[in-house]
Amino acid sequence: MNTPNENAAWPAVEATHWLAVGALVALIVLGLAWELWLAPVRPGGTWLAVKVLPLCLPLGGLLAGRLYTFRWTSMLVWLYFIEGAVRATSDAGPSVPYAVAEVVLCLLLFTACVANIRLRTRKASP
Repeated sequence: MNTPNENAAWPAVEATHWLAVGALVALIVLGLAWELWLAPVRPGGTWLAVKVLPLCLPLGGLLAGRLYTFRWTSMLVWLYFIEGAVRATSDAGPSVPYAVAEVVLCLLLFTACVANIRLRTRKASP
């Protein structure tokens, strides 16, 4: 039987779960669109679109709500944060807003993952 504290945390866990999934999907879509159509390094798209493949790996685990996947995704996302920060400060032209969007989505994904982990582990402890 659930205690009142467990039931109170459930909506927040659910919200952070779907926020993380949404941010991850948005990062995948942004990465593909950025490198293939919006502002590719070369006209016509580039192989840099392959960079989103590692982001596809945690999608199943996040959808299933696996705690371990939330943990390692919160570390993986920093690679994309670094790429976005570097390109936001060093690129010129149309790719800068996409780099800033990548940084914002990375921060959102990290925050959602950490919040989900904290809520679930706090909920599990006696």
